[in-house]
Amino acid sequence: MAHQPAKIHGKRYSTIHSIRGVLRPAFQLAEENSLIRRNPFYFELATILTNDMVTRKALATNQERRFLAFVEGDEHFHRYRDAIYILLNTGLRISEFCGLTVEDLDFKNGSIRVNKQLQRTSNMRYYIERPKTESGIRYVPMTQAVTECFRSILAQRLKPSSEPVVDGVSGFLFLDKNEMPRVALHWEKYFHHAIEKHNRIYKDELPKITPHVCRHTFCSKMARRGMNPAKLKCIMGHSDINVTFNTYTHLDFDDVREDMLKIGCKGRSTL
Repeated sequence: MAHQPAKIHGKRYSTIHSIRGVLRPAFQLAEENSLIRRNPFYFELATILTNDMVTRKALATNQERRFLAFVEGDEHFHRYRDAIYILLNTGLRISEFCGLTVEDLDFKNGSIRVNKQLQRTSNMRYYIERPKTESGIRYVPMTQAVTECFRSILAQRLKPSSEPVVDGVSGFLFLDKNEMPRVALHWEKYFHHAIEKHNRIYKDELPKITPHVCRHTFCSKMARRGMNPAKLKCIMGHSDINVTFNTYTHLDFDDVREDMLKIGCKGRSTL
């Protein structure tokens, strides 16, 4: 589907994004109750509209390190360090991360099975959203450091009095004080409060960091390191490679200059 102008019938991307956010879970419920055959709002908005919202840039390497160091050393936020590290080094969507269960972690083969997203409506109804495209179902490789984070999370996971079950799924990695799975809103608040505290203490402030910024940071980081876009598309679960390619537009001059010089030197040697 071709990209359209950012403004459609007087509505900007941000407005359309908000409307879609309300309609998608409503139609998802209708689909689950067999009232409709397919949720028409299950699509990546960026594949059909140009995002004219303020771009959240990927974190620079020093910002990523400072954020992790702060979280790790803070008496309150250190409990979230493993989760934040995983988000920064797997590219998982926060709803996919929240939907992970113990059975999704394959330590023998070093992979994370991604085949669902955990969602919660405004009226506190939990539900599982299944990928509607093959690209959404994937296995994400685990580095040794990510593996250690997951093992730490499992070791500290408290066993609830009764495992919560959402649409037949149980064994969620993170539970809240009510013994229900933590959702995206929980993590967005943790990130917000951590950055708020950091910037109160240090003059060298960090930018706004969200779970989505972590995903974008991972994608940009892999792009800088030269990962094949097609392979990166598979890891990210993008349905359209153009979404992956958009990441490359956020590389800075030094990234481009380094590769340009490398290619230039190789070219000169063949003359």
